[in-house]
Amino acid sequence: MIARLKSLARRLEARTLAVWIAVAGAPWVFLAVADEVGEGDTASLDRRLLLAMRAAHDPSDPLGPRWLEESMRDITALGGFTLLTITAVVAVLLLVFHDRRRAALILGSTVVLAQISSELLKAVYDRPRPSLVAHGSIVYSQSFPSGHSTLAAATFFTLAAVVASAETKKQTKALIFVLAILFVVMVGISRVYLGVHWPTDVLGGWALGASWALVAWVVLGLTKPRRGA
Repeated sequence: MIARLKSLARRLEARTLAVWIAVAGAPWVFLAVADEVGEGDTASLDRRLLLAMRAAHDPSDPLGPRWLEESMRDITALGGFTLLTITAVVAVLLLVFHDRRRAALILGSTVVLAQISSELLKAVYDRPRPSLVAHGSIVYSQSFPSGHSTLAAATFFTLAAVVASAETKKQTKALIFVLAILFVVMVGISRVYLGVHWPTDVLGGWALGASWALVAWVVLGLTKPRRGA
């Protein structure tokens, strides 16, 4: 019995340590990327990666057939303000209807804070959008960090944590998080493919959004209600 308790304690300590490393690591990644961007050290890499998604003979032409370009516009909409706002509102209402008000508050707050922080940081860093190629999507704000990537990471990861918390099967939990990661990655790639963001804008957005999602995950765990609460 004592051996089992010690083993359980070690697993819990390792899990807790991993969580806190992730919580501290995501903001560190954002600050590290922001520092490099601010100093202009990523310009060459950003340029190469952006042009790698364009035809060598014509930078205005994205790689692949026309249907792929149209598909990328559809995918980028998954990280758009309108769709994610609708998704968040519906999710919050469903959680309230299922008497999970704490989770609803956490999800709603995370999405709002992610959006606000993204807009504030865009104003702070004031990075121009890429001008190497024609934009494949309409843009209204500055480039760093990517708002689509930030909001997608914050919304999908937090939503995945909330949904997974109600699941008992490990396979289902894993599938939920895999799908969330897939959506977030696809949105980020689509922003670079359409020429509206530098790759480091997307990386910064992922780190910022993941930071908010990790905070939400910790708060969700700390305030996890008892059965029926």
